[in-house]
Amino acid sequence: MMKSLIVILICIAGIFLLINLIGVLNERYACKGVASWYGEECRGKKTASGEVYNPDKFTAAHRRLPFGTLVRVTNLENECEVTVRINDRGPYIRRRIIDLSLAAARQLGIVEKGLARVEIDIIMRP
Repeated sequence: MMKSLIVILICIAGIFLLINLIGVLNERYACKGVASWYGEECRGKKTASGEVYNPDKFTAAHRRLPFGTLVRVTNLENECEVTVRINDRGPYIRRRIIDLSLAAARQLGIVEKGLARVEIDIIMRP
């Protein structure tokens, strides 16, 4: 009885993981939420991908998208767009969907405000 319950729970968890993975890998993946940015304080530190962070490059952190994924980020308040490459993990604050490099934040016009409502769309998977 206990073994069959464990097997069922594992199967359910596997199905949820598969659904999540399909959504992440789908080229039509789009998501709206809040973007934040990080800058000079992280310059020279290693990202989760092992790459050294450079705030002058158009990069970003995302919780699940594979490293190397190119993503178009659109500021929903001013319609500015930027293309970034995912090279880090985060953000780790609830309701935020992407952390942008300083260069990307400048392009979107969110440096002073710090946060913005954005939409992200996958352009190219690695």
